[in-house]
Amino acid sequence: QVQLVESGGGLVQPGGSLRLSCRASGSIFRVNVMRWFRQAPGKQRELVATISAAGFTVYADSVKGRFTISRDNAKNTAYLQMNSLKPEDTAVYYCNADVLVSALIRNDYWGQGTQVTVSS
Repeated sequence: QVQLVESGGGLVQPGGSLRLSCRASGSIFRVNVMRWFRQAPGKQRELVATISAAGFTVYADSVKGRFTISRDNAKNTAYLQMNSLKPEDTAVYYCNADVLVSALIRNDYWGQGTQVTVSS
């Protein structure tokens, strides 16, 4: 069994910063791609940022230049540094990971979500 636990959400003023963390734990052979999604009320879940095991990154146009995804493979942890936050960044942020639980078995896991609210 693998669990993803997010932390770091909260309330921040426009222009402020937050750093989200997502730690994978459990029966892990290797963590491959890790992603951050977000879902605002009444909207579909959207992909925000992706990072491969080798550190290659991809961002949604809406967050390019403001958000940075990174990871620490030794800790099976991904981070999302969010700067210059805007009210439209308000959403529940979810971590997603593609995990090898053995050399031959790969599963997809989600965290429970962490609320980010950008408001004055």
